Amino acid sequence: MSRELSTSPFDHEHRGCDVLYGRGRIADLGDHLGDVGVDRALVVCGSNVGANDDLMGPIRKGLGDRFAGVFDGTTPQKRVDEAYDVIERMEETDAGAVVGVGGGSSLDVARQASVLAADGRGIAELRDAAAADGRVAQPTGVEPAFPVVVVPTTFAGADLSTGGTLVVSSAEESPTSQPVLISGDATPTADVVDPALFETTPRGALAGSAMNGFNKGIETPYASDAAAVSDATAIHGLRYLTDSLPQVAGDGSSEDDGAGGEPDPAAMDRAALGALLVQFDRKVSVIHAFGHGFSRRYDVQQGDVHAVLAPTVLRYVLDSVDANRDAHAAGLGVDTDGKDDGAVADAVVETVTAVRDSLGRPTRARDLPETRESDIQDIAEFVLEDPMMDRAPDGLDPTVEAIEDVLRDAW
Repeated sequence: MSRELSTSPFDHEHRGCDVLYGRGRIADLGDHLGDVGVDRALVVCGSNVGANDDLMGPIRKGLGDRFAGVFDGTTPQKRVDEAYDVIERMEETDAGAVVGVGGGSSLDVARQASVLAADGRGIAELRDAAAADGRVAQPTGVEPAFPVVVVPTTFAGADLSTGGTLVVSSAEESPTSQPVLISGDATPTADVVDPALFETTPRGALAGSAMNGFNKGIETPYASDAAAVSDATAIHGLRYLTDSLPQVAGDGSSEDDGAGGEPDPAAMDRAALGALLVQFDRKVSVIHAFGHGFSRRYDVQQGDVHAVLAPTVLRYVLDSVDANRDAHAAGLGVDTDGKDDGAVADAVVETVTAVRDSLGRPTRARDLPETRESDIQDIAEFVLEDPMMDRAPDGLDPTVEAIEDVLRDAW
């Protein structure tokens, strides 16, 4: 299957964002910034990424004289403070753009810094509103204050997002006992997807992000607003991811591995491209709603939550409605000849489970940090209220009781 799929470099414009895919494309970063009139750019990342010379060296070289410095203070918690720190650091370095590097947290902080800089409210104003009302007004109709380039190095699939939620107040700090969040729309000017940079990321971090991106391809075909174009990119992306993720982020047992268990660069090319393709017209839906139910209650890594939930939630969906299972089969490489609908659904879930199991991530909800079985009803209520459930497939009629049953199956 993988030998029939092209991973040749390409450029593509997607909703105003220039997508530059291919091994070595980070070398074109400075040229892109010059094309959009930026003289100096600040790199935004986490501390581990900032200390990774194998990654930062090519980025600095790609930026050349446009390199203004590094802000390496992003964290998985995505506190709004981090975005304001980016804005302050930009002023100190006279930077006219940011380059977000790493996983979803850094890319989200980079994007939201551009929105909050234009929004005009200070962090004290946001915190006062959160403390008084348990909510803040979201930025609307705000044009980003500066260009943002994203350079993903994990499979979270957050690079083509226009949003990225940041935490103003934690659940413990909020009068409603729910986190107070803020998010505006900021399309990156460019997304530089260079598989060589993914190879500098520790395998554990790649595995931790893999199911988050993989699930975007799984969810899109069954979303209520899915269409031929979204099916096409999801199916094609799943074809790349299904065979490559176990090699580059899992136990490396595939025959395509290179010497010493290191993945063949061609497998990383397929994985990076697959993670990109499933984002083009993604329709996140039920699995993401379940994930949000946990993140509203606990400080949990979304990739691990998605690893736990994906097979069980997908089984619930496919047992309830058709959910475009033949499209899933096409993307996952499932042979449908001679199989009835139930057998196709079984094979689809088994394939997703096999990919998940290859990654060495948690497989039961009880194994996630801080989780309590006594919270299942509250989590189910959060899931049902989540906006992502609006995209549930036609015919699915989720209830709190049904969601509780799924959560107990995953426990």
